[in-house]
Amino acid sequence: MNFKEQVQKLVDEALSEDPSLFLIDLRIGADNSIHIELDGDQGVSLEKCMNVSRKVEHNLDREEQDFSLEVSSSGVGAPLQLPRQFIKNQGRKIAITDLNDRIVEGTLTAANEEEFVVQWKTREPKPIGKGKVTVTKTEKYTYGAYKTAKIMVSI
Repeated sequence: MNFKEQVQKLVDEALSEDPSLFLIDLRIGADNSIHIELDGDQGVSLEKCMNVSRKVEHNLDREEQDFSLEVSSSGVGAPLQLPRQFIKNQGRKIAITDLNDRIVEGTLTAANEEEFVVQWKTREPKPIGKGKVTVTKTEKYTYGAYKTAKIMVSI
């Protein structure tokens, strides 16, 4: 088993011990720098990152292979990548950049393993007469049929 396979196996074992966590990204550099990015159904605490870090670090032999290890949670402004992230963020404000570079900001109203739904309000001209009226728009997206999707954080 090569180094990458060994690390992947250890990460999988660590995640199986805490089913609320899931892997966003695992990168191993040419210098054996290991970068693990996690997310969780209820967020990711420092303690959970430390548990995964320990599981990986304590089961690799530094005498055999020198390495550096970084375990982190997915950042607040990081793009959503997996269906599980969309599912956990239902009800939150989201910004989607579609394939035509149009930005849609609205509420993530539904999500499953195949697609997600965004709903927003906009002002449009009245069908008859002058002035504008507020209308609710809804759009479905299949995963991968957009450029980026980010949760909007309000302060």
